[in-house]
Amino acid sequence: MTQSMAGKRSSPVSLADPSIAPAAGRVASDTPSRFMGVKEVAEYLHLNEKKVYTLVSDGKIPATKVTGKWLFPRDLVDQWMLESSHGGVLTDRMVLAGSDDPLVYRAIMQLANEIQARALISYTSTGTQLGLSLLARHRADVCGMHWGRADESGNRHPALIKQYAQYHDWVLVRAFYREQGLIVAPGYCEPSADMDNLFAPDVRWAMRQEGAGSQRFLKETLAEHKINPSNLRVTARAYSEREAASIIAMEHADVAPGARSAATEFGLDFLSIGWEAYDFALYRNIYFRRLFQKLLDHLKGMECQRLAQLLGGYDFSDIGQLVWSE
Repeated sequence: MTQSMAGKRSSPVSLADPSIAPAAGRVASDTPSRFMGVKEVAEYLHLNEKKVYTLVSDGKIPATKVTGKWLFPRDLVDQWMLESSHGGVLTDRMVLAGSDDPLVYRAIMQLANEIQARALISYTSTGTQLGLSLLARHRADVCGMHWGRADESGNRHPALIKQYAQYHDWVLVRAFYREQGLIVAPGYCEPSADMDNLFAPDVRWAMRQEGAGSQRFLKETLAEHKINPSNLRVTARAYSEREAASIIAMEHADVAPGARSAATEFGLDFLSIGWEAYDFALYRNIYFRRLFQKLLDHLKGMECQRLAQLLGGYDFSDIGQLVWSE
């Protein structure tokens, strides 16, 4: 019997053997393609096709449309499933999008230096609305946002994020309050001067993109002064607070909307209009992650607090507070 079993083990197997070819064929046909269609991904995830279309319309599942047909990269679908399971397993990275801020940038650079290559943390200043869109599509984990005056943020910020289907999964965490107004070229306008002087036809403006919180703040200020934005002399477009300040520092513009901290960073003057709340919008599971909590710790830390005093225009009285949850 031993000889018989040994003989079976040593017998060569031919790929052309008709007894095993059908099985091999079945295994190959059962392997999902690299780019799956709606029917394939429905079978892959054990869902009906209607549910797949719902996930696509909500921006929850990774998908792309090619010549009118939805395709789902299998690798990204696998990653999406892992990320959405048990509070997320991809805890070694955090992408922060949204509003620009010198102090947030500093805290992130501190954190990146601390964790070295053990994790990835990145920051892309896109403006509030684009940041929220990236958050909704799972392209970002956290969005820094501001949308109007601080005393109205309790209503405005939830109202803004409710424009996105994913808002049920989000929370809002207060980072700080900051002073918002106009960044002005040195000596161009005295702090006590009438703001109306900055709306003169010869004043050069650097404007922010639509969807930026600073642009929103400016539009409301212009409306209060009964100024038509189209009457301003716009000579530059800036896509972040710090870019707006740099344009003025390079003398390509005289005035731009922005925060006091950005003006101070570039040695510029500042005309205060009011205070705003700067919040982090993020998914609930991200809130408990080590990287986000470390980011808050750095903002509360001695180095960031010292920098905040140097830049001016910050109030940390509610830092880390959960200000909204569905």
